Amino acid sequence: MDKSLRKGFYFKNYEEQQVDPFDRLFEIFTELITHTSGDFDEAIDWLRELDIEYKLTTEDYTIDDFVEDLKKKGYIREEINEDGSGGMGITSKTERAIRQHALDQIFGNLKRSGSSGNHKTKYAGNGDEQTGEFRAYLFGDALESISLTESLRNAQINNGVSEFTLTENDLVVEDYQFKAQMSTVLMIDISHSMILYGEDRITPAKKVAMALAELITTRYPKDTIDILVFGNDAWPIAIKDLPFLKVGPYHTNTVAGLQLAMDLLRRKRNTNKQIFMITDGKPSCVRRKDGTYYMNSVGLDPYIVEQCYTEARQARKLHIPITTFMIANDPYLQQFVNGFTEANQGKAFYTGLKGLGEMIFEDYETNRKKKIK
Repeated sequence: MDKSLRKGFYFKNYEEQQVDPFDRLFEIFTELITHTSGDFDEAIDWLRELDIEYKLTTEDYTIDDFVEDLKKKGYIREEINEDGSGGMGITSKTERAIRQHALDQIFGNLKRSGSSGNHKTKYAGNGDEQTGEFRAYLFGDALESISLTESLRNAQINNGVSEFTLTENDLVVEDYQFKAQMSTVLMIDISHSMILYGEDRITPAKKVAMALAELITTRYPKDTIDILVFGNDAWPIAIKDLPFLKVGPYHTNTVAGLQLAMDLLRRKRNTNKQIFMITDGKPSCVRRKDGTYYMNSVGLDPYIVEQCYTEARQARKLHIPITTFMIANDPYLQQFVNGFTEANQGKAFYTGLKGLGEMIFEDYETNRKKKIK
């Protein structure tokens, strides 16, 4: 047999892929800048400590060289602090890089879509994507949906070619699919318990929020996402502010968060709406009608809990499902989440921090495949 026709495998020595020193350090830097809530000086101090322990740099490329490259590439800029002192701060280019890094970490196994970013549903009708299927014309169908070629073909078959006649019975339209659009509000608990008990829960929550925001804005641009945080009160934050998010000395005013979330969703024209809530603790605060706060961190306060259930039922009336991601494994608190979920007819996931992003994405993908009413 001719040796050129033989099949087999060719083995060669493994060659480690060369990684640019800037890219290697930048990946670590984006992780550190997330943990430090955008504090550049603290992130660089940590990077220097890691360099001492793990020999991240060489004599040819040092941490100082990396900082200079960050300046040249537009990732950092000089800023004036409130006390008048100078310092370095991250730019919008870095914020985008952090969101992309979070997306790659959490949803890295997703395949990018070449489409413009809408969600297809299984329902046919007066949508905006052709299915390739034809059906008879019905009263009320848009004129632009009529397939001229197929209709003329029917007319020739039904009426002959000698005396051409086109009737309503000859008309054929091409079916379209809806492209479902989803409006999502992501609620993030920033009460003090998010950093208690020796566990950093706020950083993973931030990373999930950044990944979800980047996923929606790049892959599903016709969807909307709003992000709000809730402590003693609730307020919306911009996507660009996520890297700087910090936990405060707050109680947990879940009611305020839900009220703001529903207010944001009322303004959206999309039919499909949903609320994702990331929290680790029980509700412990509500605002009275006179503007004062009622707080109770001991147990599940019946007054506070019932107000939460009321908001859950209100969201159900508005056809807004709430999915709660409970990132603390506490059987006592599950009582509240169970009752809350039943009141809304929503869903709840009792989980630690591991796998949080994947679960949120899976739920997002499931909820967006709803028929537009």
